[in-house]
Amino acid sequence: MPTKTALVTGASSGIGEATARKLQSLGFTVYGAARRTDRLADLATDGVRPLAMDVTDDASMQSGIDRIIAETGQIDVLVNNAGYGSYGALEDVDIDEGRRQFDVNVFGAIRLAQLVLPHMRSRRSGTIVNISSMGGKIYTPLGGWYHGTKFALEALSDCLRLEVKPFGIDVVVIEPGGIATEWGGIAADLLLKTSGQGPYAAQAQAMAKSLKAETSANRNSPPSVIADAIAKAVTASKPKTRYALGFGARPLIAARRLLGDRQFDALISRAVGMPR
Repeated sequence: MPTKTALVTGASSGIGEATARKLQSLGFTVYGAARRTDRLADLATDGVRPLAMDVTDDASMQSGIDRIIAETGQIDVLVNNAGYGSYGALEDVDIDEGRRQFDVNVFGAIRLAQLVLPHMRSRRSGTIVNISSMGGKIYTPLGGWYHGTKFALEALSDCLRLEVKPFGIDVVVIEPGGIATEWGGIAADLLLKTSGQGPYAAQAQAMAKSLKAETSANRNSPPSVIADAIAKAVTASKPKTRYALGFGARPLIAARRLLGDRQFDALISRAVGMPR
């Protein structure tokens, strides 16, 4: 079969790195994108093609897509994985930081979808994988901007799936739970920097402790769990629209669906140790 081409953003670590390696092992020509290509050196050694890309810079994204098309003539898979968690009380988070959170987690993903869709439509095939989170279905204290981006990405993915279905293109949403990456520690540090002092300090301390505990918890799932699900989705003739995987994802999403708002508020507040 002809070699397929995949673009994976946020490929320098965690889920992105694991996904790039997995797809490369399956015979895909894989471009691993990150802002700093020096962090892609190990991937390049293993056959993944490093690509400098900033998902908040339109020229950077356009240049990256142009390079892939020039070198391979096609893009069969886009994995929108680049993102981060901006935590802090909504009262405290600078509005420019809120915009940046949406720029990275939402607008970057959708802009890349816009750029690859003409090439996928011309071939009447392709798969766009958007890495959301169980945080796209549930919520936690002091995570308003982060959860807002993931809720938005879920809705945009649903609309996009309907729009591109007639062209033979699939849109898949991945909803990771607790994954053993550096994500939680970074989010905790941002949270303490933003709300570690002032009226929300007690909440920030509790939530940061919870995020850091999750980062170091042995129960968290390895990034390979998500990479395997992505590989399954992009090689299936009819992939599922959503894959919820990783520690806590399915039970917490189910709890949100079944419990009332006040009940879920109480559950999450207890789970993360919010002060009363």
